[in-house]
Amino acid sequence: MTNLSVFILAAGLGERLRPITAYIPKPLLPILGKPVLEYILEKVSALPITAIGINLHYKKEAVEKWVRNSQFGERVVLFPEDPVLGTGGALKNAEGFLKKNIFLVHNADIVSDIDLENLIAFHISSGNLATLAVHDYPEFNRLILKGGFLNGALGHPKPFASVNPTEYAKGLPEGSQKILAFTGIAVYRPEFLQFLPEGNSSVVDAWFRAISAGYKIGTLDVTGCSWTDTGRPASYTKAVFEELKNIGETVYIHPSVQGCDNIEMDGYVIIEDASIVHDKLSLRNCIVLPGTEIGIERREGACSAPGTASVEDSFENSIIGPDFKIVLKETDLFNFSGDNAVAIGTGGSDRKYFRVKKNGRSVVLMKCPEGDADYDRHIELTLFFRKHSLPVPELIGRDPGRKMAVFEDAGGLSLYSWLKCRRAEDKQEEIYRKALDFLILLHTSVTEHVRECPSLQDRRFDYDHIRWETGYFVERFVKGVAGIQIGDAGALNDNFQSLALKVNSFSKTIVHRDFQSQNIMVRGGNPVVLDYQGARLGPPAYDIVSLLWDPYYRLSCSTRERLLSYYTGKMSADAQWFNEKEFGETLLPCRMQRHMQALGAYGFLSSVKGKNYFLKYIPEGLRLLREDLSAAKKEYPALDALVKKL
Repeated sequence: MTNLSVFILAAGLGERLRPITAYIPKPLLPILGKPVLEYILEKVSALPITAIGINLHYKKEAVEKWVRNSQFGERVVLFPEDPVLGTGGALKNAEGFLKKNIFLVHNADIVSDIDLENLIAFHISSGNLATLAVHDYPEFNRLILKGGFLNGALGHPKPFASVNPTEYAKGLPEGSQKILAFTGIAVYRPEFLQFLPEGNSSVVDAWFRAISAGYKIGTLDVTGCSWTDTGRPASYTKAVFEELKNIGETVYIHPSVQGCDNIEMDGYVIIEDASIVHDKLSLRNCIVLPGTEIGIERREGACSAPGTASVEDSFENSIIGPDFKIVLKETDLFNFSGDNAVAIGTGGSDRKYFRVKKNGRSVVLMKCPEGDADYDRHIELTLFFRKHSLPVPELIGRDPGRKMAVFEDAGGLSLYSWLKCRRAEDKQEEIYRKALDFLILLHTSVTEHVRECPSLQDRRFDYDHIRWETGYFVERFVKGVAGIQIGDAGALNDNFQSLALKVNSFSKTIVHRDFQSQNIMVRGGNPVVLDYQGARLGPPAYDIVSLLWDPYYRLSCSTRERLLSYYTGKMSADAQWFNEKEFGETLLPCRMQRHMQALGAYGFLSSVKGKNYFLKYIPEGLRLLREDLSAAKKEYPALDALVKKL
């Protein structure tokens, strides 16, 4: 690829974002702790660039300070403007910087996954004076294209200065006319700069001056790429929510945030740097901007403290900042389908879940793929568990023919997300004890009634299933992710067989089989359990290690020991058959088995299902498996040798 310069347009006033931009310039708007400008700089820095330029005007001191303190500081040339020069004038002002190479121009309020390398390569091979990245985005569709070339613009007063548009169009390649939107990203040859006047100007006018001079302004259609204009409150919020979804999260809490014990959360919740929460507060689908203090009680007649948001105790679909709140329409934040449903969930299941609002009530619609054997089991287990007082969502309706069912809405906050906010240790243990109460009930009185649930009686976590899990670990993780081929397969097989025989010999109760923090919702301070259709008769320790040695969240050793004592104490009191010493001996084999299963699942979901955010859990899963084997390496030497290679 030829030498390339990059220019980022960052001087705008951000008027559509008021009052946010009254204290944060648009390029520094945070997305999960990182400014939009940083996302763009990271992306363009992966290109073979020789220089990066950024123009500045509004709150230029803040932007300049951030750039100079960033990892990009030594690579960036800044171009302050006073007065602001517009999209064309900004490039003319940097003419000496840009005239040496072809250059990529990127608006500072655009977040996208557009392939910039492909755009640049296309531009170079096309011979165009400029190549605009365009897409079908009805809200912004303005550019009139013919055969992939710019041929006009809706609302532009004089698209051609000296050329008849009809005659110009005759010279373009054959192709149907389209009206598409400009993405704010384009590549130019240096000759384009001659069509820009000194002073304030629009780059759009220069496109048409170039066309008048006989040059081609080409386009590359990138429809289908993820693209967001963060220049409005609703679109900024959607960009933040989309980034959360892309990384498999629903909650982002900056580590500096204070007051987490005061927060009830639901849906998407983002609390940025240096924010403080006072008193009890409910947030649903909200962004709390940096440096915001929220929820302070004020005495009647008292003045508002500087930098303090509203004293309301409940916020929904809002951006909250110092001294302001922007309330947004939910329909502007989520892609609702015709039946008023919005897709939810970030897990690994092939089932699809939708939150539906009907008659003022929120419910969850589950759609299973055709032939899903778990559908009937899910329905049966729901009715069985509800009958015996286990906190699982109520079944509201079902359509077996279409593999659909409607459930009570358990809310949008998993234990995994609840733990993102730093909690007092006693609060954390309290919710874990409540989750253990679910297991105690499941492992005792509910198991005593297993004959009432035919789908469970013959569904066992037995030798065959245990061996399937270890095979899954080898194929999907060892070979699939780590790329390691097994050397002494015979010795490893002997270790797996020995482990399977041992785990299969343990006493069995009903087990959830995937009892980890992402499958436990927190609603009103109490757990509601999901994803139980895989329940089997198996060793109860498998559920305990799934929760207390969970790769999604690392408990301290002391907390884990207290919780383990809580479980064994209650089980000893509630179940005559329970033997604490014998149970303790089942923990380590079940830990090994569970952690191999989890690593296999992360490998499958990332490499086969394309859900790459599961890769981030591998280091902790592998650490836990190594920890397991440090205590069992004499009994399982081949497995220990394999894991040391991973």
